[in-house]
Amino acid sequence: MRASRGLGLQMVKDLVKQNERPKKIIATARNPATAEELQEITRSFTGVHIITLDVVSESSIHSASEEVASIVGKEGLNCLINNAAINISTDLKTVTVEAMMKTFESNAVAPLMVTKAFLPHLQAAAGQNTGMGVHRAAVINVSSILGSIQLNWGDGAQFKSYAYRTSKSALNMITRCLATDLEAEGILCLALHPGWVRTDMGGPQAPLTPEESISSLLSVISSLTEKEHGGYMDYSGNKLPW
Repeated sequence: MRASRGLGLQMVKDLVKQNERPKKIIATARNPATAEELQEITRSFTGVHIITLDVVSESSIHSASEEVASIVGKEGLNCLINNAAINISTDLKTVTVEAMMKTFESNAVAPLMVTKAFLPHLQAAAGQNTGMGVHRAAVINVSSILGSIQLNWGDGAQFKSYAYRTSKSALNMITRCLATDLEAEGILCLALHPGWVRTDMGGPQAPLTPEESISSLLSVISSLTEKEHGGYMDYSGNKLPW
């Protein structure tokens, strides 16, 4: 997961304090040296690893995958959280090809390429257990309710962003494609909406704090089973319409 700031950073803060926390927590950042809060966590808690990852760079993804392999070994990776995303404000008057392509690259293509590169680590973990869930292997794609085609109508259409909304719809389809391809291997795949959160992206008017969002998200993630495989849910565990 990208964890230099925002929801990713809050997730690391919450995970290290859990009674039954993961033995190994791998956090990524484009520039770990400048991720001061994340660095402080590694000094205060054991088992937290920071690796360099630029999700729009194929070479960076490959290098990160190799580093993850050296950390997890034969045990593999139990949970991959794809949460890196950008939002370029684009209504009908201001939308450009560049904005669309850049947003799609970060929000839809990158999670797919990261998952593809990290798949051997997920497969290694999946081969050591049964059932479905983070106890075995899972891919969590952090989506948005704004990616729902059905809800983009009436009041739900007030947020105007061609690039962001369509990129999250694409991520939802990628999640379902992954779910169909990885089901036989027992790797759970889910698109998860974290809520409207007061982060740099969400803005100060958002109703949820990062602490509230992540507390609920982690509760949902920890309780996932085969029933949620291939689904689209929010931070409270409610199913969302595609």
